[in-house]
Amino acid sequence: MSKLGGIVGLVLMAGAASSPAVPQRPAGPPKPIIQRSGAIIYQAGGKDWVQHWYVVRNWAKFPADMFAAAPDLPPCGLNPNASRTWVDFFDSAGKRLYGFCALTKPADLQCLWFASELGTSPPDKVYVELTDRRTGKKYRSNLAATGLSRPAAAASAAANANAAKHGCPFAAQDKS
Repeated sequence: MSKLGGIVGLVLMAGAASSPAVPQRPAGPPKPIIQRSGAIIYQAGGKDWVQHWYVVRNWAKFPADMFAAAPDLPPCGLNPNASRTWVDFFDSAGKRLYGFCALTKPADLQCLWFASELGTSPPDKVYVELTDRRTGKKYRSNLAATGLSRPAAAASAAANANAAKHGCPFAAQDKS
């Protein structure tokens, strides 16, 4: 090896060793990716309603501590142990449709829904926003289509089966 080649190699190695490392940003929760999973018809308050069910496809990438009870934060209605992270549905114009404040684990993100009265048109598209009340950070999903306002019997049965598979309750606590 020539002296010049050796010097160039030493300079290159010294330069690489002295260059500062690029700081790695800690990985935080991802952007939620929602997908419609079905719809069911139910009755409440003397009216027929459609529950539009959604799953957050990347639910397993959210840390469990985001859904821990947070009694040190403001309550959700009468629930003093509301979760640290609340989840809200919005239409594409930003109007809040429904919210969840008592999710207890990331898997609960497979059991999200909002309702519209049977016979009325639901919004064309919706998104969810996860609000981490401890950090103040918000995680907004993609826009997802709502589909038809009157589900076919087969689609309703499929939505029921999907919800049961994920252990979804057929009622949620509205935080308004």
